[in-house]
Amino acid sequence: MPYSISTLLTRNLHDVFGENDPSRRRAAIGEIFTEDCVFYDPGSGVYRGRDEIDRVAGAIRATHPDFQYQPIAMPEELGDGGRIQWVSGRAGKSPAYAGTDFIIAREGRIAALYLFFDKLG
Repeated sequence: MPYSISTLLTRNLHDVFGENDPSRRRAAIGEIFTEDCVFYDPGSGVYRGRDEIDRVAGAIRATHPDFQYQPIAMPEELGDGGRIQWVSGRAGKSPAYAGTDFIIAREGRIAALYLFFDKLG
């Protein structure tokens, strides 16, 4: 099923990188990412394919399972791309870090995901 770019951005934030349950995270990856997807992480490199995205999302989640990702602006769409700005941290506390996810979509799924870390404040 193809999804809108805004839906892809939101689902990636919550259902993939914000999901603690491995089976739900894997199901979401299968639904919203293309088979040949790629994830560019400024801190650790490039990850190709659904298995690698699942592995890295699980590893990131394991370092802070109680953090929540919260959008700070509505998703933006332009052509086959889109972005969402967010903060992350423990509920009720000041955010620990902030970022922007930028995606390229193909046939209603994420073909490429680019992570940018932003300054807080």
